[in-house]
Amino acid sequence: MVELYSDERVDQLFANDIQVIQSPTVFSYSVDSVLLANFPSIPKHGKIVDLCAGNGAVGLFVSRYTKAPITQVELQPRLADMGRRSIALNHLEEQMTMRTMDLKDIPSSMTHDSVDLLLVNPPYFKQEAASKKNPNPYLAIARHEITANLEDVVRVSAFLLKTNGRIAMVHRPDRLLDILDTFKKYKIAPKRIQFVYPKAGKEANTILIEGIKNGSTDGLRILPPLIIHDESGEYTPEVWEKYYGRK
Repeated sequence: MVELYSDERVDQLFANDIQVIQSPTVFSYSVDSVLLANFPSIPKHGKIVDLCAGNGAVGLFVSRYTKAPITQVELQPRLADMGRRSIALNHLEEQMTMRTMDLKDIPSSMTHDSVDLLLVNPPYFKQEAASKKNPNPYLAIARHEITANLEDVVRVSAFLLKTNGRIAMVHRPDRLLDILDTFKKYKIAPKRIQFVYPKAGKEANTILIEGIKNGSTDGLRILPPLIIHDESGEYTPEVWEKYYGRK
C-alpha cells in the first residue's frame, strides 16, 4: 500500500496505464511531460536517464515502451519522494530508480558515456533579477533556472550520453537559439524539431527537440506542427491518443 499525503491525489494516464502521484500544492505534470514521453524513439534495451524528473511522470510514461532500466534525477526531495512512491504504485521498482540529487553532481557519481537516451524537461526561464517567479517554491525551482541552467543540463547530458546516444528535450520556442548554440558547444547535433501550438492560428508555445551526441550536423528535420486543442477547446485526435489511447 502506497501512502498518500493529505494534499496528494493519484492521476492516471490511460494510454499507458500509468498512475502518478500528484499534488496541486507541490507539483503536477503538464502536457509537456506527455509530449516529451511520446517524442523520441524509445530503445528497447540499453540505459535511459530522465533529468529534472519532477514527480517522475516522464520516466513512468516511457517505462511502458521498454525493458531498459530508467534512472530519474530530481533535486527537490518532496518531488523525488512522490516519484519513488509512484514507481512503487506501478510496481516498477525493478526497472526504475529515482535519485535525489543536484544534476551538477552527476559527473562525480554516474558513469560517463553510458546512456542511450536522455529525457529532460528542464527549467524554461532564465534566472534574471527582474524576472517574475512563481510564488510556489517547488514550481519556481522547476520552472526557473535557479539551481541549474540550460548549459548545466546540456553539459551533464553530453557527459552521460554514449556517442550516438540521443537527448530529447521539451522547452520554449524563445530559447531555441540558446538550445542550438549549447548543443553545438557540447557536440550534440540537432536532428528533429517539432513546434507545438495551443490552437491553430496561435503562436507556438512549446518545442520538442532531439539531438545526437557526436552526430553529423546534416539531416535536421522539422516535423509537422502539433496542435494541442481544436476550436472547441478539446484535445486534437493526435493529443487525445497520447492521453487516452486510440479511440
